[in-house]
Amino acid sequence: MEKMRIDKWLWAARFFKTRVLATEELDKGRVQINGHNVKPAHDVKPGDMVQLRQGRIPRTVKVRGLSLQRGPAPVAQQLYEETADSLALRAQLQEHQRLHPEPADTIEHGRPTKRDRRDMSRAWDQRWSASLDD
Repeated sequence: MEKMRIDKWLWAARFFKTRVLATEELDKGRVQINGHNVKPAHDVKPGDMVQLRQGRIPRTVKVRGLSLQRGPAPVAQQLYEETADSLALRAQLQEHQRLHPEPADTIEHGRPTKRDRRDMSRAWDQRWSASLDD
C-alpha cells in the first residue's frame, strides 16, 4: 500500500478516537499536509509532513507507515515520527501551563444542583428564623 486517505490514517495512528472526529478537524482546516489544508479524502503517503492540533498542543509529524486497521498504541506510534521542533514546542507549552495554570481549572464545583440548593435552603432555615416566636 503506497497511499491512503488522511482521515483513515489519523484514526489508525490514534490521533483521533473516531474517523468522524478526524473528518471534522480536516473540514475545519485544523490539519495540514505539507503546509496545505486538505479534505478528508486526500491521500497521505510515507514521507509526508502532517501538522495537527490535539487540544491546545500543536504537533508536526512525519508519516512513516500506513495501516488500514487501528491497532494498539505502541503499533500506532510506529506509523509516525514527531519532529524535534514539535517535541520542543510541546515541552515548552507544558512548562508554560505548569507555571501559569488556567484560573478556570481551579474551580472545583460548578453551579449547584437542585439537591445542593435544597440543602442550602434547609441549612439557611435552621440557622435563621424570621418568626417572632423565638
